[in-house]
Amino acid sequence: MRKRLTLILFVMVLAVLSACNKDEDEKVDVSDKSEVPQILDVQLKVPESVDVNGKVEMKAIVTQGSEDVADADEVKFEVWENGKKEESSLIEAKNNKDGTYVAETTFDHDGEFTIQVHVTARGMHTMPQANVKVGTGASHEEEEHHHEHTEGFSMHFMNPSDAKVGNDTTLMVHLSNGEDPLEKANVRYEIWTDKNPDKHEWIDAEETNAGEYTGSYKFPDAGTFTVKVHVENDEGLHEHEEHQVEVGK
Repeated sequence: MRKRLTLILFVMVLAVLSACNKDEDEKVDVSDKSEVPQILDVQLKVPESVDVNGKVEMKAIVTQGSEDVADADEVKFEVWENGKKEESSLIEAKNNKDGTYVAETTFDHDGEFTIQVHVTARGMHTMPQANVKVGTGASHEEEEHHHEHTEGFSMHFMNPSDAKVGNDTTLMVHLSNGEDPLEKANVRYEIWTDKNPDKHEWIDAEETNAGEYTGSYKFPDAGTFTVKVHVENDEGLHEHEEHQVEVGK
């Protein structure tokens, strides 16, 4: 009788140990599945000003965390004269296999131009852009729409690649002052389209992380919308920047 009781207790202990090991394995699996991939970061390097007909090197530096992304699916540079987005041209980038992607272009007349790089890699898409002054630059009327940022301030708008009519689209911008994130700013998105230029809608953004401000908007139509990011704070900062968002059906 005593031997039988001992055997039963031994079997019960084995069952408990087996259940504990199973729980530990399940905890590890859940932890692995919940790991979130790091954001894709793209730095666009272009000159601030160039001569008419001079060669312009365009470079995109693509990283994910501390890793250079040398396996992007697609990298293209889009170039247009400000106010003439519909006449833009796309230039395929050369992959240097070290996380950098390059191409060249030229401008045949004076003016203000925009260069935007489209990067698709590792299931993510981002499209930073920069302005380039060519020759004597834009006319006085065009210059009124151009704004120089305060020294040390930088703005990185995460242009949404999946904007669809009627869907909630996340608008996100990262702000920094020098090497530090710019916190506790008042950020608003002003949105309009050339189809209805007199109707401007305003979306208040919320600071979801340090220096990261997000809002949500349902685009009413397909086509190109202008999203103007307005940034202010209690120290007197007042910055703004315009971006073009393509909305699909």
